[in-house]
Amino acid sequence: MQIGILGVGNIGATLTQRLSEAGHQVKVANSRGPETIPADVLSVGGRAVNARDVVTDVDALIISIPLFRIPDIRPLVDDLPTRAVLLDTSNYYPMRDGHIAALDDGQVESLWVTEQLSRPVAKAWNAITTGSFDAKAVAAADSRRLAPPVAADADADRGLGISLVEDTGFDGLDAGPLSESWRQQPGTPAYCTDLSRDELRRALAAAVPGRAPRRRDLAMEVIAELSADATVDRGDDFLVRVNRLIYP
Repeated sequence: MQIGILGVGNIGATLTQRLSEAGHQVKVANSRGPETIPADVLSVGGRAVNARDVVTDVDALIISIPLFRIPDIRPLVDDLPTRAVLLDTSNYYPMRDGHIAALDDGQVESLWVTEQLSRPVAKAWNAITTGSFDAKAVAAADSRRLAPPVAADADADRGLGISLVEDTGFDGLDAGPLSESWRQQPGTPAYCTDLSRDELRRALAAAVPGRAPRRRDLAMEVIAELSADATVDRGDDFLVRVNRLIYP
């Protein structure tokens, strides 16, 4: 499959490597130019291109950029082939500088993204920490496999998202339409808590409308306070442990 990836942060970089290893033809771009993409990101076959080229002749485009940058990429997405599936990995966190003023805590993130881009999206890879995504991929038969949720309105888009998630070393779980994707936003039991397929189903069902923003903000405060002391090693699963404590 021909895949474009826009954004080379931790998730975008790992996606480039994993999907290339799975046999896909992957090209990747950022806002600064192909010469700024680290060589290790491309070490297993990914190809660095200009942003305007990442949307051409692809079957899928994965956007892995901060949510407040979504409106800026509308001109690129307008050039995306009609047949291509658009997948989004982003999440909303309140920002004091006024970014995303049009997005309120009561909104469903993926519906807002769809409005900004005038194109349906599949929401995938948003509910796993970068640490877990980097370190916890395992073979399909491994009982330790984690299961990130995938939401989309079209069955075909959701199916493609699930397939690509599985290509990156995880069990993709059908999380239903975008209107239900609030169940995998920050602050919900399913968000970045490293769950198996059965555990994730229960977590999605347990989400309570309107409760996530308060719990998300509480987790951010706890994480910031505990992270302030750089002399203390909180462990690789620190974020997951905090989320599991606060989000249920």
